[in-house]
Amino acid sequence: MHLPLKGIVVLEFSQYLSGPCAGLRLADLGAHVIKIERPQKGEAGRKLAIKNLWADESSLLFHTINRNKESFTADLGDPQDMQWIKRLIGQADVITHNFRPGVMEKKGLHYESVKEINPGIVYTEISGYGNHGPWKNKPGQDLLIQSLSGLTHSTGNYHDNPLPFGLGIGDYLCGNQAVQFILGALIRKKKTGQGALLQLSLMETLIDFQFEFFTTYFQSKRQHKRSAISNGHSLLSAPYGIYKTQDGYIAIAMMPLQKLNAAIDCEALTQFEEEDTFKKRDEIKAVISTHLLTGTTTSWLKKTQPLDLWVMPVLNWQELKEKQGYKILEMEQQIHLDDIEITTTRCPVRINGQIFLSGKPAPQVGQHTEHIKAALSLKYE
Repeated sequence: MHLPLKGIVVLEFSQYLSGPCAGLRLADLGAHVIKIERPQKGEAGRKLAIKNLWADESSLLFHTINRNKESFTADLGDPQDMQWIKRLIGQADVITHNFRPGVMEKKGLHYESVKEINPGIVYTEISGYGNHGPWKNKPGQDLLIQSLSGLTHSTGNYHDNPLPFGLGIGDYLCGNQAVQFILGALIRKKKTGQGALLQLSLMETLIDFQFEFFTTYFQSKRQHKRSAISNGHSLLSAPYGIYKTQDGYIAIAMMPLQKLNAAIDCEALTQFEEEDTFKKRDEIKAVISTHLLTGTTTSWLKKTQPLDLWVMPVLNWQELKEKQGYKILEMEQQIHLDDIEITTTRCPVRINGQIFLSGKPAPQVGQHTEHIKAALSLKYE
């Protein structure tokens, strides 16, 4: 397959998750992504293990988010190495970094300096909190930013403590937002030759992610309130949420109460009118919760799904993998690392109906340095 970004060169001065996440997607689209790493040690994310799992000298997490890239090592304090970096910049289309504000300036690699070398560069910087203000030098770590942004008050029930998402949601969202705007900037560059400075932060990303909550708060001047029972979305009325059954759980999305009751036949639910669904949300959910405990997940699905109601079972990953609906998506791929095979997920997009896979693992530290130098030397001869 001729991938859309074939021929685009990306220099990734990035570590951990947000910047490398952007690079992963650009590589999936066919870009030549070169990680610029410290000699010997590489980027810090190589030692960030998930569940203490390692693939080789680098963590399993590093391999999942840095597959299909190359590694070029350089000491940014060494004038000779900087000459190689500047040559690379002259050949690149995109630069990404997610260091704290001021780091790239100290290295002489901030946007204004890079633009002198390559005026058409799409220069993308990701920070924790933006480049100005009292938080700019705070650690830009996902859990900390979830906590500051108010996001931890969206999950769980009313009486629960603040709860974070169980994933690095800010990192992943910010990385993918970066890709969107990089693509936009590359389109403009193709038309006009003009480069761009793109600036994103995890904080702005997570505020944007909560646009429903913030917009409601701006108008009402009141904090949204989670349901006390089966909270699924603080701004939505009953029956929206996840409910326990005799042997598992089901998720019930938006629908008229009486339409739901036509399937589950709950006498106590008939006392409520449709206009009660938000005002008496917790009372209604309590009634539904009690009633659903009288049947199994399968029995409720048999009653609701023939009526095309928005009801689904709640699956764990083992149960999901056994479903035909999962298998037909073909979401798994293999990364080939010496004598080890790592199963991970593929890029979730199809192009012209075709999925695209890459078994190329994350690079070893400096694995491609000499090859890249040789290619650069030929171009500058």
